[in-house]
Amino acid sequence: MMIPLTQAQQSCLEHLRNSGTTQQRLALRANILLALAQGLPVVTTAERLQLTPKTVRKWRDRWLEAARRLHTVENQPQQALDPLIIEVLRDAPRSGKPAEFTPEQITQILALSCEDPSQSGRPITQWTHRELADEAQKRDIAGEISHRSVGRFLKRGRRAMAHRLQAASLALLAHP
Repeated sequence: MMIPLTQAQQSCLEHLRNSGTTQQRLALRANILLALAQGLPVVTTAERLQLTPKTVRKWRDRWLEAARRLHTVENQPQQALDPLIIEVLRDAPRSGKPAEFTPEQITQILALSCEDPSQSGRPITQWTHRELADEAQKRDIAGEISHRSVGRFLKRGRRAMAHRLQAASLALLAHP
């Protein structure tokens, strides 16, 4: 099944396909649509691009579903069409459980771990994950939080910090 493309749509898809700064998955999807617009069958397009026919059909169908919106925006300046085409070619939102803790809460817990426990009235010299979880609840940083979650945040924080320090060290070594 050939998909109809207007000149403006084809121009935008060709630009996405040929641009060196386009994400590869968007360029591939643009390539699928351009092949289908030339009248190539789904199976031939899939073979040529080393994809499954299911993948080609998915992007053809997604494009056809968006056709009315694309034509509506077509009468507006080109700046309106390009973002809409990119939106059509992007991955759909994924399902899954939403995060329990916001980045702000995690940052506050990491900052808390840098404080001296005695400032919080804790009779310890170093924070444990359990003590940090208790203090985070006491300060209303997080309603309920386990010591395991605190441990995961600290582990990720240490990894990120180590990466930043390594990058900074390399940058200093690079300059005489």
